[in-house]
Amino acid sequence: MENKPVARKLRLLSQLMELHDINPFKIKSIANAAFKVDKLPFPIAGKKTEELEKIDGIGKSLAAKITELLETGTMAEMDELLAKTPQGIVEMMGIKGIGPKKVAIIWRELGIENIGELFYACNENRLVEAKGFGLKTQEEIRKVIEFNMAANGKFLYAKVEAEAKDFVEQLKSIFPDGLIEIAGEFRRCCEIIDTLTIVLGSRDQEIAFNTLLHSDIMSGIKSEKHRITGSLENGLEVDIICVEKRYYYKELFVQTGTDEHVSAVLSRVTDIIDQPESEELIYKKAGLEFIHPELREGTAFIERAEKNTLPQLISHHDLKGTLHNHSTWSDGINTVEEMALYCRDELKLEYLGMCDHSKSAFYAKGLSIERVLQQQEEIDHLNKKLNGFQIFKGIESDILYDGSLDYPDEILKKFDFIVASVHSLLKMDEEKATSRLIKAIENPYTTILGHPTGRLLLSRKGYPIDYKKVIDACAANNVVIEINANPLRLDLDWRWHQYALDKGVWLSINPDAHRREGFLDTYYGLLVARKGGLYKERCLNALSLHEIEKFFSKKTSVNRG
Repeated sequence: MENKPVARKLRLLSQLMELHDINPFKIKSIANAAFKVDKLPFPIAGKKTEELEKIDGIGKSLAAKITELLETGTMAEMDELLAKTPQGIVEMMGIKGIGPKKVAIIWRELGIENIGELFYACNENRLVEAKGFGLKTQEEIRKVIEFNMAANGKFLYAKVEAEAKDFVEQLKSIFPDGLIEIAGEFRRCCEIIDTLTIVLGSRDQEIAFNTLLHSDIMSGIKSEKHRITGSLENGLEVDIICVEKRYYYKELFVQTGTDEHVSAVLSRVTDIIDQPESEELIYKKAGLEFIHPELREGTAFIERAEKNTLPQLISHHDLKGTLHNHSTWSDGINTVEEMALYCRDELKLEYLGMCDHSKSAFYAKGLSIERVLQQQEEIDHLNKKLNGFQIFKGIESDILYDGSLDYPDEILKKFDFIVASVHSLLKMDEEKATSRLIKAIENPYTTILGHPTGRLLLSRKGYPIDYKKVIDACAANNVVIEINANPLRLDLDWRWHQYALDKGVWLSINPDAHRREGFLDTYYGLLVARKGGLYKERCLNALSLHEIEKFFSKKTSVNRG
């Protein structure tokens, strides 16, 4: 083992000891030894313990540890500490800007156990509540995590959307007479983007190709036939296909849908369509209704397009209100009134559902029963002065490990609606996770099942569930399923929207906003809702104020007897 790996192991040992609050003098000694070993002008491998003892800054005790490390590849003391430390916490200590003491606070006080959860907490502004943290530290941590995510070559749609559109505008300035559009997974509104595919139609294909090849619009530019590849400043890979204008729409169609979708459509075409004047013409020649780009995953909507029964996809104008949002009562940034006024005056909505965290979410200042009653008093007062706008009294009630909600029935019945979500004890097998959710769904007070799998995209896999059983339970108990619009969640996964809709389950596009700007995440929820084929007639927050009052009243009237 070379010096640097030895130094890294010693440094990790010192960090683990600091994390677990072990003797500070011992911590300092080991950290100092790590530094010394890293800077030694000779290799320590092969040195006897007696020789190691004589090295400045090591001594007898540390010499024994280094010998153990060199002989076994590990140290018993380090293994003991690792056994007591979640792997995600160990990885967290590698983030620039936070040392073991801050990681300990994040772990023990905020209940965060991995980098994905930490990133989500930064976006929810939760770190500023912890001792020793501020907005600046939180922002630095968020940027480091984003950079590490980018290094893996995968990006959240929301994180690259602006750069992608700016890049297209740059292309249009270079080729003002060209036909240019993003295709591929971005045009299909996939939640994760690997490559930005762009189709460029030009009068002279060769000139366009050579212009791009010798430009500085991207870094690492390469060419293959009529494709130009490179990467943007943020690391996103770009693939530009150059074609003559007459082939543009055919190429755009081919590059947008998945291979399975493109093949299924083209197999139905009887006429020659080498130079179509639009994508609509391709679908028409195939005997199909035009299929929107976001639905071009596989063959799921081909049969409906053949029968002219595609859903009228939900749009931004269909949304009348917003549900599942947080205020300063728990871990939000804005007051209830500030959130309400923003929804009414800026977003032109009819209603707001406040769903602050429940009492089990101690890390997010969850509401005690007393504070629930106080908040409801405030909402009653606000509703008297907010003309033409309604605030609904909700709560995001934690689903406990046994599937129960964390308030007694006499409190649950006081809410207009309840979002039931899992936030803790996420390590479950499919059977346990499914049964836990179903018990919560069967609770007569549950209105909406919140972020059903708890996933954090590119950061944390959701707990495994039997989707069909969970959705069937929602259908049987008249429980709505949330499409959490936070770009890190987008949960319920769009791949299960159609199954839910076919079962008669309502969906709700909820921003889970923790500040006024968080309402804008509804846009990303809307994209995946469209991708899943959602239409306004089955979207809860597409109901008008009068309609949703009746919806909630029907549920609560049964529970209140």
